Amino acid sequence: MNTTDNILVIDLEATCWNGPIPKGQVNEIIEIGICVLNAQTGEISDPRGILIKPERSTVSPFCTELTTITQDMLDQDGISFEDACDIVRDAYEGHYNTWVSYGDYDRNMMQRQCKIRNIDYPLSHDHINVKQLFYEIKDLRKKVGMKGALNILNIPLEGTHHRGVDDAKNIAKIMDWCLG
Repeated sequence: MNTTDNILVIDLEATCWNGPIPKGQVNEIIEIGICVLNAQTGEISDPRGILIKPERSTVSPFCTELTTITQDMLDQDGISFEDACDIVRDAYEGHYNTWVSYGDYDRNMMQRQCKIRNIDYPLSHDHINVKQLFYEIKDLRKKVGMKGALNILNIPLEGTHHRGVDDAKNIAKIMDWCLG
Protein backbone atom coordinates (compact mmCIF):
# COMPACT_ATOMS: atom_id res chain seq x y z
CA MET A 1 0.00 0.00 0.00
CA ASN A 2 2.88 2.37 0.66
CA THR A 3 3.22 4.65 -2.34
CA THR A 4 3.67 8.37 -2.48
CA ASP A 5 0.19 8.54 -4.02
CA ASN A 6 -1.56 7.23 -0.91
CA ILE A 7 -2.77 9.53 1.83
CA LEU A 8 -4.39 8.12 4.95
CA VAL A 9 -7.49 9.98 6.05
CA ILE A 10 -8.36 9.63 9.73
CA ASP A 11 -11.29 10.78 11.82
CA LEU A 12 -11.56 9.90 15.50
CA GLU A 13 -14.62 9.67 17.68
CA ALA A 14 -14.19 9.83 21.45
CA THR A 15 -16.29 9.55 24.57
CA CYS A 16 -18.01 12.85 25.29
CA TRP A 17 -20.61 14.34 27.58
CA ASN A 18 -23.09 17.19 27.47
CA GLY A 19 -21.41 19.12 30.27
CA PRO A 20 -18.44 18.38 32.51
CA ILE A 21 -16.59 15.07 32.29
CA PRO A 22 -17.93 12.78 35.05
CA LYS A 23 -15.55 12.22 37.95
CA GLY A 24 -13.21 9.30 37.31
CA GLN A 25 -13.73 9.31 33.52
CA VAL A 26 -11.62 10.73 30.68
CA ASN A 27 -12.09 11.38 26.96
CA GLU A 28 -11.04 8.23 25.14
CA ILE A 29 -10.99 7.26 21.48
CA ILE A 30 -13.87 4.90 20.68
CA GLU A 31 -13.58 4.81 16.88
CA ILE A 32 -10.78 5.29 14.41
CA GLY A 33 -12.35 6.02 11.05
CA ILE A 34 -9.82 5.50 8.29
CA CYS A 35 -9.64 5.30 4.51
CA VAL A 36 -7.02 5.71 1.81
CA LEU A 37 -7.08 8.55 -0.72
CA ASN A 38 -5.11 8.11 -3.93
CA ALA A 39 -3.71 11.61 -4.48
CA GLN A 40 -3.41 11.07 -8.24
CA THR A 41 -6.81 9.54 -9.06
CA GLY A 42 -8.99 10.73 -6.15
CA GLU A 43 -10.06 7.14 -5.52
CA ILE A 44 -11.11 6.46 -1.94
CA SER A 45 -10.48 2.90 -0.78
CA ASP A 46 -10.20 0.65 2.27
CA PRO A 47 -12.72 2.49 4.49
CA ARG A 48 -12.92 1.09 7.97
CA GLY A 49 -14.38 2.05 11.31
CA ILE A 50 -12.26 0.48 14.05
CA LEU A 51 -14.37 0.37 17.21
CA ILE A 52 -12.40 0.62 20.46
CA LYS A 53 -13.53 -0.45 23.91
CA PRO A 54 -12.86 2.42 26.34
CA GLU A 55 -10.97 1.57 29.52
CA ARG A 56 -11.60 4.64 31.68
CA SER A 57 -14.98 5.92 30.51
CA THR A 58 -18.39 4.84 29.30
CA VAL A 59 -20.45 6.05 26.37
CA SER A 60 -22.94 8.68 27.51
CA PRO A 61 -26.42 9.11 26.01
CA PHE A 62 -25.15 12.41 24.53
CA CYS A 63 -22.23 10.58 22.87
CA THR A 64 -24.59 7.96 21.42
CA GLU A 65 -26.92 10.68 20.12
CA LEU A 66 -23.96 12.42 18.43
CA THR A 67 -22.13 9.38 17.03
CA THR A 68 -24.71 6.53 17.02
CA ILE A 69 -22.08 4.48 18.89
CA THR A 70 -23.42 2.68 21.96
CA GLN A 71 -21.62 1.11 24.90
CA ASP A 72 -23.12 -2.25 23.85
CA MET A 73 -21.56 -1.90 20.37
CA LEU A 74 -18.16 -1.32 21.93
CA ASP A 75 -18.59 -4.12 24.46
CA GLN A 76 -19.47 -6.55 21.65
CA ASP A 77 -17.31 -5.37 18.74
CA GLY A 78 -14.70 -3.07 20.28
CA ILE A 79 -11.04 -3.98 20.46
CA SER A 80 -8.27 -2.55 22.62
CA PHE A 81 -6.69 0.77 21.68
CA GLU A 82 -3.36 -1.04 21.31
CA ASP A 83 -4.87 -3.54 18.83
CA ALA A 84 -6.46 -0.64 16.90
CA CYS A 85 -3.06 1.07 16.67
CA ASP A 86 -1.58 -2.20 15.36
CA ILE A 87 -4.21 -2.23 12.56
CA VAL A 88 -3.38 1.37 11.61
CA ARG A 89 0.35 0.59 11.67
CA ASP A 90 0.22 -2.81 9.91
CA ALA A 91 -2.79 -2.83 7.57
CA TYR A 92 -2.54 0.85 6.59
CA GLU A 93 1.23 1.38 7.02
CA GLY A 94 0.39 4.40 9.13
CA HIS A 95 3.96 5.16 10.10
CA TYR A 96 5.01 5.47 6.42
CA ASN A 97 2.14 7.33 4.79
CA THR A 98 1.25 11.00 4.97
CA TRP A 99 -2.02 11.31 6.85
CA VAL A 100 -4.68 13.96 7.15
CA SER A 101 -7.45 14.89 9.54
CA TYR A 102 -9.94 17.74 9.66
CA GLY A 103 -8.36 19.97 12.28
CA ASP A 104 -5.70 19.13 14.86
CA TYR A 105 -7.97 17.44 17.42
CA ASP A 106 -7.38 13.97 15.95
CA ARG A 107 -3.58 14.32 15.85
CA ASN A 108 -3.43 15.69 19.39
CA MET A 109 -5.86 13.09 20.77
CA MET A 110 -3.99 10.21 19.13
CA GLN A 111 -0.62 11.46 20.43
CA ARG A 112 -2.00 12.01 23.92
CA GLN A 113 -3.68 8.61 24.20
CA CYS A 114 -0.59 6.79 22.86
CA LYS A 115 1.59 8.62 25.39
CA ILE A 116 -0.76 7.91 28.32
CA ARG A 117 -1.03 4.22 27.38
CA ASN A 118 2.68 3.92 26.52
CA ILE A 119 1.87 2.66 23.02
CA ASP A 120 4.03 3.33 19.95
CA TYR A 121 2.47 6.09 17.86
CA PRO A 122 1.12 4.29 14.75
CA LEU A 123 1.19 7.27 12.38
CA SER A 124 3.90 9.21 10.59
CA HIS A 125 4.73 12.72 11.71
CA ASP A 126 3.81 13.85 8.18
CA HIS A 127 0.34 15.26 8.98
CA ILE A 128 -1.84 17.70 7.06
CA ASN A 129 -4.62 19.67 8.74
CA VAL A 130 -7.31 19.69 6.02
CA LYS A 131 -9.33 22.35 7.85
CA GLN A 132 -6.40 24.77 7.70
CA LEU A 133 -5.51 23.82 4.12
CA PHE A 134 -9.11 24.34 2.93
CA TYR A 135 -9.28 27.70 4.74
CA GLU A 136 -6.09 28.86 3.02
CA ILE A 137 -6.92 27.59 -0.49
CA LYS A 138 -10.48 29.00 -0.40
CA ASP A 139 -9.21 32.25 1.18
CA LEU A 140 -12.05 32.19 3.71
CA ARG A 141 -12.54 34.80 6.41
CA LYS A 142 -12.99 32.10 9.03
CA LYS A 143 -12.46 28.37 9.26
CA VAL A 144 -15.44 26.09 8.72
CA GLY A 145 -16.29 22.62 9.95
CA MET A 146 -16.23 19.58 7.72
CA LYS A 147 -19.95 19.84 6.96
CA GLY A 148 -19.51 23.54 6.07
CA ALA A 149 -16.63 22.73 3.72
CA LEU A 150 -18.72 20.09 1.96
CA ASN A 151 -21.54 22.64 1.58
CA ILE A 152 -19.16 25.22 0.08
CA LEU A 153 -17.98 22.59 -2.42
CA ASN A 154 -21.53 21.37 -3.16
CA ILE A 155 -20.53 17.86 -2.11
CA PRO A 156 -23.28 16.01 -0.25
CA LEU A 157 -22.40 14.66 3.19
CA GLU A 158 -22.31 10.88 2.86
CA GLY A 159 -23.25 8.57 5.72
CA THR A 160 -23.66 9.59 9.34
CA HIS A 161 -21.95 12.78 10.53
CA HIS A 162 -19.77 12.03 13.58
CA ARG A 163 -19.17 8.41 12.62
CA GLY A 164 -15.45 8.11 12.06
CA VAL A 165 -15.60 5.86 8.99
CA ASP A 166 -18.14 8.13 7.23
CA ASP A 167 -16.41 11.36 8.21
CA ALA A 168 -13.06 9.98 6.98
CA LYS A 169 -14.56 9.42 3.51
CA ASN A 170 -16.09 12.91 3.52
CA ILE A 171 -12.76 14.44 4.58
CA ALA A 172 -11.07 12.51 1.76
CA LYS A 173 -13.39 14.26 -0.72
CA ILE A 174 -12.40 17.66 0.67
CA MET A 175 -8.71 16.73 0.57
CA ASP A 176 -9.09 15.53 -3.02
CA TRP A 177 -10.58 18.91 -3.95
CA CYS A 178 -7.66 20.66 -2.20
CA LEU A 179 -5.20 18.63 -4.26
CA GLY A 180 -7.15 19.34 -7.49
